[in-house]
Amino acid sequence: MQDTTSSQGPTAMVFMNMGGPSTTDEVGDFLSRLFADADLIPLGRLQSYLGPLISRRRTPKIKDQYSAIGGGSPIRKWSEYQSSEMCKILDRTSPETAPHKPYVMFRYANPLTEHTYEQLLEDGFGRGKGGRAVAFTQYPQYSCSTTGSSLNELWKWRNRLEGKAATGVEPEGAITWSVIDRWPSHPGLVEAFARNIETQLETYPEEKRKDVVLLFSAHSLPMSVVNRGDTYPAEVAATVWAVMQRLGFKNSYRLCWQSQVGPSAWLGAQTSDTVQEYVKKGQTDLILIPIAFTSDHIETLYELDQEVIHEAGHPGVKRAESLNDSPVFIEALADVALKHLQSGESCSRQMGLRCQGCKSERCLEQKKFFVGQENLLSVR
Repeated sequence: MQDTTSSQGPTAMVFMNMGGPSTTDEVGDFLSRLFADADLIPLGRLQSYLGPLISRRRTPKIKDQYSAIGGGSPIRKWSEYQSSEMCKILDRTSPETAPHKPYVMFRYANPLTEHTYEQLLEDGFGRGKGGRAVAFTQYPQYSCSTTGSSLNELWKWRNRLEGKAATGVEPEGAITWSVIDRWPSHPGLVEAFARNIETQLETYPEEKRKDVVLLFSAHSLPMSVVNRGDTYPAEVAATVWAVMQRLGFKNSYRLCWQSQVGPSAWLGAQTSDTVQEYVKKGQTDLILIPIAFTSDHIETLYELDQEVIHEAGHPGVKRAESLNDSPVFIEALADVALKHLQSGESCSRQMGLRCQGCKSERCLEQKKFFVGQENLLSVR
């Protein structure tokens, strides 16, 4: 049972991400949830019609892609490993909030938001027992389409399972939530990326290394989201700049964007086009760096490795390793979490500010909820 007055622990550390199907049998449901999410893929008033139609048509092709990378996404394996290892460090560095219990909460794949929330309740958090949970986004750069969507879903299920929607009144002893909503230029994150880049640079002959072009690749966004004022492009650029600064700006570099879906305008230049154009120009030594992903999944193992690099047709086009089990990265996760736990803040100052063009009442109410949790943290 939780004691909200005398002990700060245990603390649930909840890793949030989009997730991915662990088997090919899960691909259909994964795509159905993904294309139903207007925060991620806005399809307008026809979302409820077009979403299922697109997901059904894409399922066979995407199944083949997951089969080509081993039959499923490794994102759950890496998320569970990273969260568990981080919690071991936190138990040493923050004994006052220990024990730290790792959870994974995916937006479109198992374990889904509602299932993880139910697990928290079964494990003794909330339902009159109080307790603290930290929603730790595994998107280092904030976007309303990714972290924002996950927080909207978390807020929805919180209300359904232990909020007003469940009881008719705001309950006492509910879980107190705080959010790590962005960390694009954390020194440990930057160091982890830089070391993986340096490792890949060493595979080129020494006399060629300074001429290798670094191509940072991030998941693209629809321009309708960008033009609304989403902070994601700026935060991805901040990560890239910090990594290049750590590397001493010894190589030329560009930022490009991948994984566009559908006919609408998306943020560019596209990663695949960028690689093809440079190869045509004779620049064949290129390193792709997945700068917005914290582990391997379909976008790295298939889209970059088996499409972009394969289609380039040149041995000089390579990819830096993903962060996966990097000890430097896991130490960074623990440091981000420790600073958050010590801050007494429920979220960053940035999170409380809506995008200039935001019209979503759900987004407004979600932000109010998480910002308001700071008052409860102060009495713990």
